[in-house]
Amino acid sequence: MLSTSITNVFTPKARIRLMGIGDEIRRAREARGLSQRQLGKKVGISQAAIQKIEDGDTKRSRYLPDIRRLVGLGESDREVPVVGYVGASAEAHYYADAQGPLDEVPAPPGATAQTVAVEVRGTSLGELFNGWLVFYDEVRSPITEELIGQLCVVGLPDGRVLVKKIKRSKTAGFYHLYSQTSEGTITDVEVEWGARVKHMAPRF
Repeated sequence: MLSTSITNVFTPKARIRLMGIGDEIRRAREARGLSQRQLGKKVGISQAAIQKIEDGDTKRSRYLPDIRRLVGLGESDREVPVVGYVGASAEAHYYADAQGPLDEVPAPPGATAQTVAVEVRGTSLGELFNGWLVFYDEVRSPITEELIGQLCVVGLPDGRVLVKKIKRSKTAGFYHLYSQTSEGTITDVEVEWGARVKHMAPRF
């Protein structure tokens, strides 16, 4: 399990841009002056296997903890709870009821005592993110100004828990919730609570 920082989820061309584990490993490896072949030799795998991990082609590998340790990224020494699932599309995912904690995963960089994770269900952020983990803390109820225009985990009065970009509606007290794809957009809804997404990561 590893964590990544969000750099720009919603872009003008509706493309998703994240720094993934492969990018983290490549940058850390190069900073230490190691070639892919040298790193692979230390781990006991081929240069091609290292390249696949850095290119994001390998989604699961039992060698990741060793690779991260060897390039100085390390592994988190504490964990945060996975408290449930979060919808990424517009359909009704009533995830507020009977949620976790379901599991524990290594804490992302900068995690606080309030940091938790949820698992994305749905493809409106892009097919890549179905099954990813979303980390957040500092839940705001009601919505506060710093959440406007940000990708957030939000809770709706009907029990839906979603990951959306929040924008104000012209109707007082209501919001528009945007996804990467148009079919995931929800307009003019009340939002009971929200929390800015701090990190996203594939679930290994």
